[in-house]
Amino acid sequence: MRRPGYRQPLKQQLGGVKAMFIRLSVAVIVVVICMFLLMSAMSSSNSNSSSAEINTEALWGTAASDGWRASSAPRSDWPPPASESNGYLRVRCNGGLNQQRSAICNAVLAARIMNATLVLPELDANSFWHDDSGFQGIYDVEHFIKTLKYDIRIVESIPETRKNGKVKKIKAKQIRPPRDAPISWYTTEALKTMKEHGAIYLTPFSHRLAEEIDYPEYQRLRCRVNYHALRFKPHIVELSQSIVNKLRSQGHFMTIHLRFEMDMLAFAGCFDIFSPEEQKILKKYRQENFAEKRLVYDERRAIGKCPLTPEEVGLILRAMGFDNSTRIYLAAGELFGGERFMKPFRSMFPRLENHSTVDTTGELGKNTMGLLGSAVDYMVCLLSDIFMPTYDGPSNFANNLLGHRLYYGFRTTIRPDRKALAPIFIDREKGHTAGFDEAVRRAMLKTNFGGPHKRISPESFYTNSWPECFCKKSAVNPADKCPPLDVVEILNSQMESEGISDFEASGSNLTSAVDK
Repeated sequence: MRRPGYRQPLKQQLGGVKAMFIRLSVAVIVVVICMFLLMSAMSSSNSNSSSAEINTEALWGTAASDGWRASSAPRSDWPPPASESNGYLRVRCNGGLNQQRSAICNAVLAARIMNATLVLPELDANSFWHDDSGFQGIYDVEHFIKTLKYDIRIVESIPETRKNGKVKKIKAKQIRPPRDAPISWYTTEALKTMKEHGAIYLTPFSHRLAEEIDYPEYQRLRCRVNYHALRFKPHIVELSQSIVNKLRSQGHFMTIHLRFEMDMLAFAGCFDIFSPEEQKILKKYRQENFAEKRLVYDERRAIGKCPLTPEEVGLILRAMGFDNSTRIYLAAGELFGGERFMKPFRSMFPRLENHSTVDTTGELGKNTMGLLGSAVDYMVCLLSDIFMPTYDGPSNFANNLLGHRLYYGFRTTIRPDRKALAPIFIDREKGHTAGFDEAVRRAMLKTNFGGPHKRISPESFYTNSWPECFCKKSAVNPADKCPPLDVVEILNSQMESEGISDFEASGSNLTSAVDK
């Protein structure tokens, strides 16, 4: 028991003060940490709020290149085609214009792999297009042959031969190539048959050569074909340019590939939004053209497998910040369901055009569903300020354009992520409209707007040829360095040393492949 007036020793008093100081320090630290966390949360909230805004003005320009530029000229030893080939290669390219375009690229590469002489590719005049224009009717043949002179030999037809005074015509052996065939198939089975018969005829030739090839020079050859050799005939280029000039005379313009057409809707199995009569038409078309498969609309819609409706396209653009003054060119065939599906879109964006409304020559009116109409739409979409595909699944038109615009200078593309957007649209249809625009913006901000990005399956090489067909002047990786500026002279000297004299000396076409 302490005595009255007892005072603790000084040492004990100091110990109590020290303990109190420690407790106060801990309390202060806790308060500081809480304040820091609160401020971080507020900062993060503000950051998220601001990050959900899209600068539409910036989208009218090109995407950031990060120092990359298009270049498909050879960067390593690339010998000229041999003076004697192993035979002739004929191909029949089936499908629409852009499926055929990819097939032509594959045909050139196959000819290079087999040291074959390529016969000018045949374009299938299928029942959908009702068009027998052929390669000569769509593409500039002379330009095609001249541009690829360092890569393969090309003839317009298999020449006749004379033996013992008799004219003999080489008959090409028909083969059906396996889908996405590896290079080894061409260097073994196909080459063996070619040597036996003197010529082979590969049909059909859509997706008949593997896309992913672990040899960059082969991939660059594909780019030289796609983006340099395949040039539309002058009258198509002129007509397309006149349409672009007319559209651009009033400022920026956007192109949209509105893939809301019977074949794609039937393929996707998205029927429930249509009338019973329309559903019957779609189901009949699917039964006649596609493999039988159990398709449930709600399930397909929920995972983004249905093409966007015109109204959904309008809602995306409006949420992103585009207003009703935006000038839009629609590249599309006949929209299924007619005007009732277009009406909501038109009310949001009334300044709509298509090739029939801007073609003053009337030439397209005779061939809107043929290869000419598709070629003009392709060129207008390529040259537009912004391109937006609404369904880039098996759509060769959209996929090829995405790749071409990337190569053409990282031109802006708006690629809706249908899987991410599906639940947002479904919620809106259920009446949950609050926060809709912001949710759309957040989904769109996670997409790529046309800049260089890594190709990840199932993205096609024809959609994204980076990095094989691009280079950097000051690259860290030697494989990414741009080829020498005198690459044309190098290739010419190689041809001369091989004693190949029947090629023209001009290399102007390949020069454009060095630095686009």
